[in-house]
Amino acid sequence: MPLALLLLSSACSAGEPSAQVVSIGDGDTIRVRQDGRKITVRLACIDAPEMAQMPHGQRAREVLRKRVPIGSQVRLDVKTTDRYGRTVAEVINGTNINLALVEDGQAFAYRRYLDQCDTREYLEAEERASRRRVGVWQVPGGITRPWDFRRSR
Repeated sequence: MPLALLLLSSACSAGEPSAQVVSIGDGDTIRVRQDGRKITVRLACIDAPEMAQMPHGQRAREVLRKRVPIGSQVRLDVKTTDRYGRTVAEVINGTNINLALVEDGQAFAYRRYLDQCDTREYLEAEERASRRRVGVWQVPGGITRPWDFRRSR
């Protein structure tokens, strides 16, 4: 396991806030500072609308910014490192932020990677958001999925 993952994992298991939010990239990416290093974190098991999917991408980013404001402390439940070198993690600040974004209709459960998280919990949150017609579910059936949107570009 890479040293960065070991450090993040040990910080999480201690139950202490492991990182400070320094910026919000988009609806499913943040940067944190931990032990003096900046780390890019891709939120695990979700896929938020792309910034070009207006206005949904911008809205997802704003909701994430409100849930984890710059300067706030978060705990990272690290799952893996992705092909871009980002730490993939569930972000916790008393609430599982990843799951909350799905529940709020600001992100989809990312089925391709759900095996890293509690699959049932994420799918049920998405179903509740769909039934309530919130966020990306205001459009019947939901907006174009981010993975399909990226593929079409």
